[in-house]
Amino acid sequence: MAIKSLGYIGVESAQRQQWQQFGCEVMGLQDVSAQLAGADSDELFLKMDDHPFRLLVQPGSRERLAFCGWECNNAEGLAQLAAQLTELGVEFSWASSELIAARRVQNLLQFSDPSGNCHEAYWGVVSDFKHLNSPVAVPHFVTGEQGMGHIVLPAVNFDDTVAFFQQLGFGLSDLMNIKFTPDPAEPNKRLWFMHCNSRHHSLAFFEMEHPAGCIHLMTEVGDVDQVGLCNDRRIAHQVKLTGTLGRHANDHMVSFYMRSPSGFDIEYGAEGRTIDDWQQYQVFESTVASFWGHDFSVGMD
Repeated sequence: MAIKSLGYIGVESAQRQQWQQFGCEVMGLQDVSAQLAGADSDELFLKMDDHPFRLLVQPGSRERLAFCGWECNNAEGLAQLAAQLTELGVEFSWASSELIAARRVQNLLQFSDPSGNCHEAYWGVVSDFKHLNSPVAVPHFVTGEQGMGHIVLPAVNFDDTVAFFQQLGFGLSDLMNIKFTPDPAEPNKRLWFMHCNSRHHSLAFFEMEHPAGCIHLMTEVGDVDQVGLCNDRRIAHQVKLTGTLGRHANDHMVSFYMRSPSGFDIEYGAEGRTIDDWQQYQVFESTVASFWGHDFSVGMD
């Protein structure tokens, strides 16, 4: 397939200072805005590994996910994606030279999925290969060929959106059917998890709306101690807990959830499952989110 990993995300927000504090002092990312955007820019660039950035916060009047950036390995991969979009009749646009330079890549295109989520795809990251210098001493995040983590997006046009990404080469990892109450009249909401590399899932779709345009973003650290240390930082900075510590049944991630400044959640975890041979993997439907923990009722008040 053309797309190999989740490369970066962009957020629209009027809360640059809050994002800078949350991203650096709670998540442990590195602010590289001065190097990438200049001292006078309102854009916030947060670094996670040897890529120039993984999280971009742009000034705006709304609090929302602006786009997901998907990495292709080379020019041929991006050309293949463009051909797939053309064959599917999906409109896309090639980025300007200014935007390409701003994203620190060789080439980039933009498109929307059937649920209106915005996406970018690119190849050829421009990197000085400097590693993360975390202000709170996070040693590293699990990235590499697995990308920056995974993202769960709202999909009101669920069937067409899932089918669209399957046509782009994403595979189904597992699925859930969710109700928030015991009311039999409550509509079922589907949650499907999809992969594009060895990470159990890089993308998921939830059959519901969300005002922030994102359900959650997951970032993975090297061990459970780093998860606990982040939770301590969350408490110290009074960041809202939205899901208690637990281990997921599908990707085996030990994680907790917290609310980002823009209203969507950040899952912060370790020990995520990887799949070496998807041909031998058995897709399943789970009736529970986790083996233990992950009480999401804490985020509902």
